[in-house]
Amino acid sequence: MSTLATKRIVVNWWRIATLLLAAMAAALTPTAIPAAAGPRSDVIVLPGASSAEGIAKGAGSTFYAGDLFRGDIFRGDLQRGTAELFIDAPAGRMAVGMFADVRHGLLFVAGGLGAAYVYDTRTGATVAAYQLGDPASSFINDVTVTEQGAYFTDSLQPRLYFVPVSPAGVPGAATILTVTGPAADTSFDFNMNGIAATADGTTLIVAHSGRGALYTVDPATGASVAIAGVSVPFVDGILLEAGRLWAVQNFANQVSRVRLSPDLTSGVVEAVITNSSFQIPTTAIRFGDRLAVVNAKFDTGFPPTADQYEVVLVNR
Repeated sequence: MSTLATKRIVVNWWRIATLLLAAMAAALTPTAIPAAAGPRSDVIVLPGASSAEGIAKGAGSTFYAGDLFRGDIFRGDLQRGTAELFIDAPAGRMAVGMFADVRHGLLFVAGGLGAAYVYDTRTGATVAAYQLGDPASSFINDVTVTEQGAYFTDSLQPRLYFVPVSPAGVPGAATILTVTGPAADTSFDFNMNGIAATADGTTLIVAHSGRGALYTVDPATGASVAIAGVSVPFVDGILLEAGRLWAVQNFANQVSRVRLSPDLTSGVVEAVITNSSFQIPTTAIRFGDRLAVVNAKFDTGFPPTADQYEVVLVNR
C-alpha cells in the first residue's frame, strides 16, 4: 500500500469517526426495544494484533479474524477461547471483512483499497489476489459466499464484485455487478458495508453505513430495495440466519437483532445486544447460542492505538 493511499484512508476514517461521535446523541434516541445487556463477557485476545475488523466462521469451533492494517489473519478456537497468528500477510495488505468457504477450504478477505484476497484455510497460502477497483476511489469492505461464489461490497462505489468458485473450489475472474436503487447512494463517506446472502443465494442483503439501513439486492440485476421498518445507525457487518439478521452497529457499541418478514421486504428490531466489553464492534459470527464479535477500537485513533484487540462472546 502506498504512503499516499494509507494517508488517504486514515484521514477519511478519522473524519468519519469525528462525525459519528458528534452525531451519537442525536441519532440514538431512546426506544422501547429491550436491551440484552450483561456483565463483562468472555473475550478471546488476538495476540500481537495491531488492529482488528473482520471475523469468519470456520469448521467446528474454528474462527478467523483479521489485523485490519497489517492484513494478518489469526485462527482461533471459540470453544477453547484461544487464538494465534495463522497468516503473516505480505506487506501492503489489509484485512477488512472476511468469509470462510468451509466446503472448499477457502478464506475470502476484503482487502480495503480496491483489493481482495483468497487464502487456503489449511496452509495459509495465498490462492488468489484481486485488484477489484481503483485504490484511490474504491474500498472493498466486506464479503459473503454463496454456492456460486463470493460477493464483495465497495463502500465508495455503487458496485458489488463477484468472484465465481468452481465445483472444484477454484476462484475465477472477478466481474462487476452495478447496484441500482437506494443502496447505490454514494453521498456519504462510507456507503455499502456489510453483506449477507440467503441460503439459496438468490437474494443478497447489504448494510448501508451512511443511511443506517438494510437493502435487498438482486444478484442477477443489481436492483436494490429497502427493507422497510429497520433503522440501524452506524451499521457495519451483518449476519443472516433463518429469518433473523444481526446488525453490528460500531460507534453505537451494540448489535441489533432484526426479525425479517419471509419475503425480506420488512423487518423489526426485536432486541438490542449491549455489553461492557464492546469497544466499537464491527463484525460478528454465530457460535451455538452466542455471537463472537470483533472489537475494532476505532475510538482510539486511526490507525487505532489500543494495546489489545479481542473477540467478545455474548449471548445472541
